[in-house]
Amino acid sequence: MDNLNYGIIGNCRSAAIISNTGSLDWCCLPEFDSSSVFAKILDEEKGGSFEILVNETYAISQNYEPQTCILITTYNNGEDAFEVHDFMPRYYKNKEDYHAPPEVIRYLKHKFGRPTFSVKYNPKLEYAKGITNSYIKENFIVSLTNQEQFDTMFLYTSFDKEKVLSGEEMLLNRDGYFLFSYHEKLFVPDLHKVYLELERTKIYWLNWVDRTPTYSKFNAQIIRSALTLKMLTYDKTGAVLAAVTTSLPETIGEVRNWDYRFCWIRDASMVIKVVSELGHKNSAKRYLQFIIDLMPDKDENLQIMYGINKQKKLTEETLDHLDGYKGSKPVRIGNAAYKQTQNDIYGILMDVIYEQLVKFGTDIDNGEELWGITKGIVWIVNKHWKEADKGIWEFRAEDRHFTFSKVLCWVAIDRAIKTASILGKTHKIEDWKLLEKEIREDIHTNAWNPKVESFVQSYGSNDLDASVLLMESYGFIEAKDPKFVSTVKAIEKELSNDGLLYRYKNEDDFGLPSSSFTICTFWFINSLFKIGEEEKALDLFNKLLGYSNHLGLFSEDIDFKTKRLLGNFPQAYSHLAMIECAILFSKKNDEQKILEKIS
Repeated sequence: MDNLNYGIIGNCRSAAIISNTGSLDWCCLPEFDSSSVFAKILDEEKGGSFEILVNETYAISQNYEPQTCILITTYNNGEDAFEVHDFMPRYYKNKEDYHAPPEVIRYLKHKFGRPTFSVKYNPKLEYAKGITNSYIKENFIVSLTNQEQFDTMFLYTSFDKEKVLSGEEMLLNRDGYFLFSYHEKLFVPDLHKVYLELERTKIYWLNWVDRTPTYSKFNAQIIRSALTLKMLTYDKTGAVLAAVTTSLPETIGEVRNWDYRFCWIRDASMVIKVVSELGHKNSAKRYLQFIIDLMPDKDENLQIMYGINKQKKLTEETLDHLDGYKGSKPVRIGNAAYKQTQNDIYGILMDVIYEQLVKFGTDIDNGEELWGITKGIVWIVNKHWKEADKGIWEFRAEDRHFTFSKVLCWVAIDRAIKTASILGKTHKIEDWKLLEKEIREDIHTNAWNPKVESFVQSYGSNDLDASVLLMESYGFIEAKDPKFVSTVKAIEKELSNDGLLYRYKNEDDFGLPSSSFTICTFWFINSLFKIGEEEKALDLFNKLLGYSNHLGLFSEDIDFKTKRLLGNFPQAYSHLAMIECAILFSKKNDEQKILEKIS
């Protein structure tokens, strides 16, 4: 099946996307949100790629080095075989500082026989806006463009540089390497140094996984998703990206194509909550500092999203010279949604602050700043919770009173009350309790629709929405409450299609949605489990895992008919929800084992 059969490599500074045949089709350097060096994924002809090519006698397979982010592509024709180990270097220089240069290493490991291959090295700098020319120098191949903007890239290799550029067939009778770097290297690499980079990077990832708990069920899937989420974090500021790509469409040939190389407060906060559950405190600390740095003024409203270097203006433009993924135009960079008002982000952020205090205690760094943010969030929610907004799905037309936004305003106040108790700041609690009660009663009065026997997408509507399933997860309602059980059943009847969920089925700014939003299916599975339909939930979970790609990776969407992956890739939302479900099943399994031992 034509699918997003890609792997991701990264070093928490940038990332690259590599196909299951070993073609590097997407990479931005020096950072995640820089202009692309390779963008074949967005235009087969003009985008540029770095391909390892073999003749038709070779079978090609791909997997990750277990418990690492090193991607191995194997080429084997029975008599001759070699592997390409793709990675971006990452390891400790000292106790607190990382070696994470803006470069990709492709280490070719000879296995047996006399394998032959050729290379298509075709960088197209600056989103392929102008012509990129490559020149052979003594120690490297330099590629440069200076039409739209000046940019350069450097390729170091143990192979014949003339043959590399010409695409001539080469014999591999011992290990070799390619290293492309945004910067010219001060010291020319050699095979030994490159191999050392590989081993150091491998040890870094193995140690990172070793600090992650082991679960009795779905442990391999949890680890792969956790590693993927780690690669979507940006060390320099603590930001978390929604995905590393732009403009991979929700539906082939349509215009729902967005740039996801930014930090959405909602997505990032959900990711950090899960990463904290897995015991990785440093990621949580860096993210909270990211938020603190964004809120210098006590009454400053948060944007829904920021650039990874804290940019507030994310002007959207289209790259009309690129054809788009499978012809799906437009290709967009920047994201106009940064201007939207979405009132749910305060509750999601407040939930993360509260969870960090519960998990790591009141000795957490920046406690005073976090208390200041807590008071500021309550002030903002109190002022704005009655207002309409764009909602979690970022409708670009009219504002509405979305149920999810109201619930998360309630979450903001509920968690603020609990945070105040932990910090011993009790003087505001009684006033905040009155506000919490007012919001809760408003939701029960206006979001419940007796006609459809469900909480609905927005006040006064008959439309169902998968996001209301999170009411239980955030503690607004008990799982066995008849209203919640009825909501789950209504959503299943209306939004489920062969076990996959629509976000909603009402028409939006771009017409009727025609693909499944992967995180919604995970939310539904979670809800089924919570209301007692555990066997059904587990069956759906296993079915959904089968729709991941060959490496266990998910994008944003799944096509209802073909089950192909769609949307930006890999998607943080999808992987965090996968982990939450897997932990739920695993914890249940562990509890059963304990009860069996007792009995």
